[in-house]
Amino acid sequence: MSGKILVIGSANTDMIVQVPYIPRPGETILGGTFSTAPGGKGANQAVAAARAGGQVTFITRLGKDMFGDNALQGYHNDGIDTSHIIRDATAPSGVAMIYVAKDGENSIAVASGANMNLSPGDLMKAESALDSADILLMQLEIPLATVETAAAMAYEKNIPVILNPAPAQELSEDLLKTITILTPNESEAQLLTGIPVRNHIDAGKAAKALLDKGVKTAIVTLGGRGALIVDENGERLVKSFEVKAIDTTAAGDVFNGALAVALALGKMLDEAVRFANAAAALSVTRLGAQPSAPHRNEIESFQSKLKA
Repeated sequence: MSGKILVIGSANTDMIVQVPYIPRPGETILGGTFSTAPGGKGANQAVAAARAGGQVTFITRLGKDMFGDNALQGYHNDGIDTSHIIRDATAPSGVAMIYVAKDGENSIAVASGANMNLSPGDLMKAESALDSADILLMQLEIPLATVETAAAMAYEKNIPVILNPAPAQELSEDLLKTITILTPNESEAQLLTGIPVRNHIDAGKAAKALLDKGVKTAIVTLGGRGALIVDENGERLVKSFEVKAIDTTAAGDVFNGALAVALALGKMLDEAVRFANAAAALSVTRLGAQPSAPHRNEIESFQSKLKA
């Protein structure tokens, strides 16, 4: 495998306000610091994969506006193949409003814009990008019909599919049967299975239920506790790395991007998850979504220092 990753998903511009705590409904907090950064779960994962050492092609829709121009330039700067990105004349680029609290937790509202116009027809026109990919990586900030079409196409071509089921929503068993690796967090695993997830034991039960629905491998991300892998070989917890969190906004996206690269470069699953855990741990020590994604040399250096 050559490390070729196809990412299909959303692209947003994040508008970030740092606050002491997440405001309650109807509450106004003064004194926050404002910044903007490129984001969107699809774009975050594409950038994370590119920086982790993958050869990344990204398929998305951007508005014909300043946000779209800036996003496209950023992808070019990270060496991402943008030849299949569509500029949409009928909708603006997606934006996200993000509160980031002092403890690193966040609250996010998204205006999807052009992301929701990414269609199955767009994928048919970009089929050559799928044909050359080692792994397809997707999320759920684009129309579900588009995700289902891409997964079915990849399944027919025997291309592994990683699906990060976020934002959480119900998924059909027809879709789940085409997924090689599903990477829900605890709340997403609970929504998909109906099993309350309060600890890693519950996470294991939910993951096994996902396998019963047709998923080949389930990896439940547990934040600072690590990631629980459940597959035909059983269940095992791959522990995370202890760091001081500043902003957890894109930790899951960095995990997924790095995981895809490690697998596409031939690492075994447990080793790939450790690599992804290290990338995610580094990301939460930095502010912003894409700006927080570490480069491959940083990830490897971080891992080697902890092994020393």
